[in-house]
Amino acid sequence: MKLSGPAAPQGVGVPRPEHALPVARPPRADAGHTGPSWWWLGVHGGAGVSTLERAVPGGRDAGRAWPAASASATVPVVLVARSSAHGVKAAQSAARQWASGMVTGVDLLGLVVVADAPGRRPRTLHNLVRLVSGAVPRLWEIPWVEPWRLGEPPLAHLPRECAPLARDLTRLTRPA
Repeated sequence: MKLSGPAAPQGVGVPRPEHALPVARPPRADAGHTGPSWWWLGVHGGAGVSTLERAVPGGRDAGRAWPAASASATVPVVLVARSSAHGVKAAQSAARQWASGMVTGVDLLGLVVVADAPGRRPRTLHNLVRLVSGAVPRLWEIPWVEPWRLGEPPLAHLPRECAPLARDLTRLTRPA
């Protein structure tokens, strides 16, 4: 797995987005619970976070807000968007928010783009995904899965693209 974009926010010279995702309050720790290995951050409604949460165990839904970091550690975050123009532009805005330094204490692992329709993506959307992938450390793409749309359990119909996603996220969040 190689980086497709920057590993850290660039800050200077990166324009701030017009619409920014909020930053959540730090989550309360449950007794004996260490928290998720990473946070899934859906950059728009219907991004596919709840499905990914079940298909690739280890992460937790951040509730469409950047999770707040503790004073002692950074928080690993994975952006999630649908491959529609609206979804990819929302991912671009979130990546810009991170890159400009508006969000602190976040270790952005990358972006998961979940197909919004079956078949090949139109060239315009393909190019937009490629453009946005240059603003995040890594890109993973999940194809259209018709049984997911019909409410079938994600683990019963896991596309092969979920295996490298799970492997990469496990490796990236493993304690040093």
